[in-house]
Amino acid sequence: MKGDRVEIVVAADDGSKTYEIVATRAGRRVEITTGRGIVEVTEVTRTGEPVRRARFMASRVLALVEHPANEERAKREAQDAS
Repeated sequence: MKGDRVEIVVAADDGSKTYEIVATRAGRRVEITTGRGIVEVTEVTRTGEPVRRARFMASRVLALVEHPANEERAKREAQDAS
């Protein structure tokens, strides 16, 4: 769903780095898969074709945070009401 977002925090030599994968268009979604020591975050179309992909070594991933699109809408509506 457009607006879905996943943040990945990865351990690096100089601290940590944060990466973000976002479903940029209507009908796209973000999928997360883990296996064989790899964490893969992929933005896919309605038909399941990958548009963008990020892969990380599972041992280096510190945090994986999913932000559903509905959460973003709720924040915006709360700000508009203020």
